Amino acid sequence: MCGLAGICTYDGRPVDLEALMRMQEAMHSRGPDGAGLWSDQERGIALAHRRLAILDLTDRAAQPMASPDGQVRVVFNGEIYNYPELRASCEARGARYVSDSDTETLLHLYALEGKDFVKHLRGMFAFALWDGRERSVLLARDAFGIKPLYYTTNNGQFRFASQVKALLVSGIEAAVDPAGAVSFLTWGYVTEPHTWYQSIQAVPAGSIVTLRPGGRATTAHYHEPLQALRDNTRPMISRRSLRDAVLDSVRHHMLADVPVGLFLSAGVDSGTLCGLASEIADLRPLHGVTLGFDEYKGTASDEVPMARAVADYYMCRHSAITYRRENFQEEQERLLVAMDQPTVDGVNTYFVSKAAAAVGLKVALSGVGGDELFGGYSSYWQIPRLAHTLQVVPRKFGRAMRSVLSPIVARLTSPKYAGVLEFGGSISGAYLLRRALFMPWEIADIIGTDMAVAGLEALDILPTLDAIVRGIASPFDQVMALEHTIYLKNCLLRDADWAGMAHSLEIRTPLVDTVLFAELIALRNGAAQAHPTKGDFAQAPTRPLPAQQQARSKTGFNVPVREWLTAGERQLNQERGLRGWGRYLAKRANVAIEGEG
Repeated sequence: MCGLAGICTYDGRPVDLEALMRMQEAMHSRGPDGAGLWSDQERGIALAHRRLAILDLTDRAAQPMASPDGQVRVVFNGEIYNYPELRASCEARGARYVSDSDTETLLHLYALEGKDFVKHLRGMFAFALWDGRERSVLLARDAFGIKPLYYTTNNGQFRFASQVKALLVSGIEAAVDPAGAVSFLTWGYVTEPHTWYQSIQAVPAGSIVTLRPGGRATTAHYHEPLQALRDNTRPMISRRSLRDAVLDSVRHHMLADVPVGLFLSAGVDSGTLCGLASEIADLRPLHGVTLGFDEYKGTASDEVPMARAVADYYMCRHSAITYRRENFQEEQERLLVAMDQPTVDGVNTYFVSKAAAAVGLKVALSGVGGDELFGGYSSYWQIPRLAHTLQVVPRKFGRAMRSVLSPIVARLTSPKYAGVLEFGGSISGAYLLRRALFMPWEIADIIGTDMAVAGLEALDILPTLDAIVRGIASPFDQVMALEHTIYLKNCLLRDADWAGMAHSLEIRTPLVDTVLFAELIALRNGAAQAHPTKGDFAQAPTRPLPAQQQARSKTGFNVPVREWLTAGERQLNQERGLRGWGRYLAKRANVAIEGEG
């Protein structure tokens, strides 16, 4: 896990190396184990890297890394979990390795197969590859968007980095993007390819962005894992059982030259991962980390006792770290500085990452993605039911009448009740109702009419959601596609990146894996004839997760954010919980707050 940055110029000007070094330093926590910089001013290219050493801890794996002929350079963030197999394949075709890092495999595969080599990568990754023969820059991201990568083009210059804030310190324009602001207020996080800033874009998940002489940037998608949901009538036969499939993913995700730990809550996902990982762990026992809170002691929300029981059951080393409100208040400013873009989530991941780093871990497995993969959210049944029940509403009220009635109902009841009239009759609309932080008609009161209108027009929210579910027949699968595309990618995975990296911790997600996802779809379209559930998943370890843990109501890594927030800022007391937190973050991120609040 690392941080990468680069500047490419096609206008004859030299690369601003001071700006690049500022970008590199802004990502220090992403890679405290080393820093590297390479430049070729004649060809207008410079690359920088911060290293968190996980595989091949020697200097042989330092970056930027060069091909044997020196014509290709790469800076890389993430892990390629199938790199041992890929390395064997490359060596069989004549490649000669000088390190034991997965980064070097990128160079050899590119030499053998060109940019199509990304299709062979299993892992979480973002990288930039410079080809001096073509004077081209290739940016790529993994298929689920686990690792971030951002870029900006301006006046003949192309800049890119692992973090938005790294680009900002290079001196680019920092005007707020209306689409980014509206996206944040709608969902509680910014949806890609937008960012909070007009001048910065995200490389889309599963895509390659190529820059060639003349400054022309083109985007090509190389893999869309959710396409399997549209192809689910095709006879797909899985050669593995569910246990084999998830155990294979966990085994790949434990590839490291340092100890691998685990975020351990009292839930099914992390408990089952604990069981599976304990089967694979070598002589170093797996180390589980759990958060505890004074506010939850002696209540059903206290995860420590059950997490400890799971750790004992699987003979896992365990640390429980207790946080208090004053810890949050002391840490709040550092947390907000670390937050790359505003998000109402991520506080839990920030604190469990801090706890994991405090016990000496550099790598931790997370159960992120389990609810999306196994249908664990209540949204999987609530949204189809809501859409089905309210299909009569669009027929009874015309669109114009519904638009008039919605704000009135909002004032009399609540914004989401008003939204039932406007959006409740479709899966996409019901999803918006279920997940939205603020409804569209509320946003102008927060950021002003002009910005709200511009942002809503740019986002085109409902048609965008409709496009995600188009061609997917099953309501269950439609919700799955929306949860993966909107919530998992833009919130949970992004938060795992910035929150983990704030503490120099690599967070790995075995339940967000292209091979595992494809095999689960194949399982249900083969002999199983049903999508595997969390109950099925809990049976995957040799010693299945105890019934008590399976029966526990879902909480995840719960954090008493409401109690902490409403005890702090005066503004947050005016609108409790995440909506107040969202207003506060929007204000902090330099959007002028108008109207109430």
